Amino acid sequence: MDKSNTNKKVAIIGGGICGLYLALKLSDENEVELFERKEEIGKKCCSGLFSKRILNSIPESKDLVQNRIKKVIVHFSKKDIEAQFSHDLLVMNHFKLDKMMAQKTKEKGANINLNQAVLSLPENYDYIIGCDGYDSVTRKETGLPKLSIRLGIKGFVNKKDNADYVEVWPTKNNGFIWKIPRGERVEYGILEESKYAKDNFNKFLKERDIEIKDKCSSLVPEGLSFPNNPNITLCGDAAGLTKPWSGGGVIWGLTAANHLVSTFPDFDKYQKVVFNKFKPKITLSKIGLKVFYFLGHNLPWFLPKKINIDTDYIFSK
Repeated sequence: MDKSNTNKKVAIIGGGICGLYLALKLSDENEVELFERKEEIGKKCCSGLFSKRILNSIPESKDLVQNRIKKVIVHFSKKDIEAQFSHDLLVMNHFKLDKMMAQKTKEKGANINLNQAVLSLPENYDYIIGCDGYDSVTRKETGLPKLSIRLGIKGFVNKKDNADYVEVWPTKNNGFIWKIPRGERVEYGILEESKYAKDNFNKFLKERDIEIKDKCSSLVPEGLSFPNNPNITLCGDAAGLTKPWSGGGVIWGLTAANHLVSTFPDFDKYQKVVFNKFKPKITLSKIGLKVFYFLGHNLPWFLPKKINIDTDYIFSK
């Protein structure tokens, strides 16, 4: 970071993984204030299935690994497809990951304000970074349109399972149901258009006589965009930076956050780098998803039984 840009007052709105990570990194040479609307740091309704590249940004997260995943089995009605990952996925507790990052961020000197719902952009700051999720106040205040959203629902079965693969059942609406072995428990969930998610998930569970506990839900945004403002920008879910395939956004968000740190405080340069890096992937992923689902549901014999895939590009967070 250019030391001529030090001692800037930076407000970060949102205490999720991207907000915490940015607060940690930017507090080296800036006065950072983070605002979180909840009373406690920690995202509870997230699968926590990450690429091992998370260790590049947060090496300490290796202590949170619950299981390692080598492949995914995709169940279409007339054919199963086994996809081998280019490298292992790491099953982690997302809540504990956020807690770890919050502790590191506090130790670095950033000020974390809990139970602070930001209803308008804070004043007297040189720069503002919105990391405040799908319903971002920062987006609204800068005149950006609402993001497209899908609904994620998940719950758990209290059964030990250390299998090295996840299972996925694509739905007719370009969504999917998943099963993730988490060691001490098994997670089931769905990512789907909001109007279909609940009924499709309940039908799936009923047909298989599965009873889940600790059910929770969350909205997942998509539609990468940034404000046209030299002093305000977005990162993570607030920017719509999520994968069309999986809805995951942690690794992409951390990648974007690293670009933001390296270009700070040039938000225009940061936004151009992120847009150029991720927009083509998002576009191609959407096309690929539609083709894959169409073939799987209608012409499954055109798909191979086994494939190799780039872990980070498709399924991981």
